[in-house]
Amino acid sequence: MPLLLLHVFPISRYRHRHAYQILPLQKINTAGTSNADVPLADPRMYQLDITLRRGQSLAARDRGGTSDPYVKFKIGGKEVFRSKIIHKNLNPVWEEKACLLVDHLKEPLYIKVFDYDFGLQDDFMGSAFLDLTQLELNRPTDVTVTLKDPHYPDHDLGIILLSVVLTPKEGEHREVTQSLRLSDVHRKPHLWRGIVSITLIEGRDLKAMDSNGLSDPYVKFRLGHQKYKSKIMPKTLNPQWREQFDFHLYEERGGIIDITAWDRDAGKRDDFIGRCQIDLSALSREQTHKLELQLEEGEGHLVLLVTLTASATVSISDLSIISLEDPKERAEILKRYSPWRIFHNLKDVGFLQVKVIRAEGLMAADVTGKSDPFCVVELNNDRLLTHTVYKNLNPEWNKVFTFNIKDIHSVLEVTVYDEDRDRSADFLGKVAIPLLSIQNGEQKAYVLKNKQLTGPTKGVIYLEIDVIFNAVKASLRTLIPKEQKYIEEENRLSKQLLLRNFIRMKRCVMVLVNAAYYINSCFDWDSPARSLAAFVLFLFVVWNFELYMIPMALLLLLTWNYFLIISGKDNRQRDTVVEDMLEDEEEEDDKDDKDSEKKGFMNKIYAIQEVCISVQNILDEVASFGERIKNTFNWTIPFLSWLAIVALCAFTVILYFIPLRYIVLVWGINKFTKKLRSPYAIDNNELLDFLSRVPSDVQVVQYQELKPDPSHSPCKRKKNNLG
Repeated sequence: MPLLLLHVFPISRYRHRHAYQILPLQKINTAGTSNADVPLADPRMYQLDITLRRGQSLAARDRGGTSDPYVKFKIGGKEVFRSKIIHKNLNPVWEEKACLLVDHLKEPLYIKVFDYDFGLQDDFMGSAFLDLTQLELNRPTDVTVTLKDPHYPDHDLGIILLSVVLTPKEGEHREVTQSLRLSDVHRKPHLWRGIVSITLIEGRDLKAMDSNGLSDPYVKFRLGHQKYKSKIMPKTLNPQWREQFDFHLYEERGGIIDITAWDRDAGKRDDFIGRCQIDLSALSREQTHKLELQLEEGEGHLVLLVTLTASATVSISDLSIISLEDPKERAEILKRYSPWRIFHNLKDVGFLQVKVIRAEGLMAADVTGKSDPFCVVELNNDRLLTHTVYKNLNPEWNKVFTFNIKDIHSVLEVTVYDEDRDRSADFLGKVAIPLLSIQNGEQKAYVLKNKQLTGPTKGVIYLEIDVIFNAVKASLRTLIPKEQKYIEEENRLSKQLLLRNFIRMKRCVMVLVNAAYYINSCFDWDSPARSLAAFVLFLFVVWNFELYMIPMALLLLLTWNYFLIISGKDNRQRDTVVEDMLEDEEEEDDKDDKDSEKKGFMNKIYAIQEVCISVQNILDEVASFGERIKNTFNWTIPFLSWLAIVALCAFTVILYFIPLRYIVLVWGINKFTKKLRSPYAIDNNELLDFLSRVPSDVQVVQYQELKPDPSHSPCKRKKNNLG
């Protein structure tokens, strides 16, 4: 009897907005001999080895009469395999292997084919399912499945050729293999073999999309599921971007980078300017390529620099295989980041090892009172995950992750999710750990926080982290732009966030106002002793003033605050105002998430929202700038404060011994000749790059480590008593 199921399929798994399709799946004939001896309620597990061979005569879904097909396998409603994308081919050859563990043979293997569309919802190309009860055990079988679309059953959508082997597993291994079910499936897609560095230089003669004969262009890049978006260049047809992006290269043969150019329109949908592609398999490695790409379906060119480099040291292993516990490997790593290898690969700053041991007391996300937790470990754009432990609130992963550190000021993010059937993973908790705050070799219990990192949620996670880095390389990397994350939440209008940023900026301005009041009180002789001391100091400084005294004064302020801290007279106070505002913002976000499903009011005032978001972001930038300066002098990040002391000492000596005109002359010559010496150099300001590493007050609150409270359940703190 044919089986008809409705399946809701999320295009992407998590951390993105999800698009859904309802896809009926129809039974088709399969090759193979029926295995009547296999009962449907067999308690054993089975290993299903599948080789995805090729497709034939697949459906055309693109304008050019071709498709970019890829295949997904699902068992029991859960995705267990996704193939690579074969571009512009209706007869693709994959030759990919998958090893799957199956609980029950009554669960068929669902096969779905999609056409990959950059920036759009992927097009459905057909589906089928394989009845596992019809397979003979321990016998390789060639299977041909016919793809069908339930909405158009008469359409011929082509065939998929497979080779399958079904092998029974012993019962005593059931518990172990079940916990490792998704480990191998997810391991390969999250380990990369190289890095693709793209510098977007400029656009030439782009198509005018606005009524004024100009455009507001920006560019989107996509390699697989990695996405970047450039900044918007207003009112120009020849934009100069000078932006750099790094992609992870997962396939040895390269891949296709899709590039689209858009014109930004406030209040309506952005206009499409054109598209182009980069075939990485045609580029040689360890070499920079200058490309001038013609935009298809539009006008103009894009100029880029593309460099393919070997992969960084990134790996996943079990606790039995640990790099730093092997004396030879540890010695090699220490040698690699020793002070004597300062100028060897300046981008390789350090080594990070993260042991994800276990979690306890997690939130129950399923109706059964359990969860299916897995853990995602992120460092900038490096993203790895553990296997899923099913039906457990106290999972043990015992996995070791290693990363190369490109910026010692990066923040390690560890997030626990609940794997859900047929929908995106549920958030269970998260911790954010600045690398400079890590104590090597110490196993710690981190209290899980909410999405906003403002308060605790249920559960703790046990981690052991080791960081080894070269301090000189780390200092030099501080003076160049930070790496941009390609997975970021889009800004949205929030009344509470707008108010928070306004209050933060007001507090920064009030520091200057209070300083002005203090100086004015000296002029008014409110306190004769203070005014007399200020007057004598004024006469001394003005009469003896030299330019080197400016960095010297800042140096004295840093030193004064340092001695206050080490003497126990720390005047830094915990910012409860920011904490309270962050909690209110989280409550508003939760309310907005619920209300957004019922009403689309924000869509009706889109133009006003754009203006408000801009004001909101400007307030945040101004407030963050003032807070970062304050936190530099407050020794919030000692590494950066020491770096500031070294820089100020150097500036003081330089200004003392070298006349100002020579310093200005050297600075001007450098600025005027920089473009001549390096035409495609990315413009940067070393001071702003330094300050970008200093956390704002909001980030200080987010990165605070919460202490477990055994006497209270870690639920969200409520402010019941405001007076």
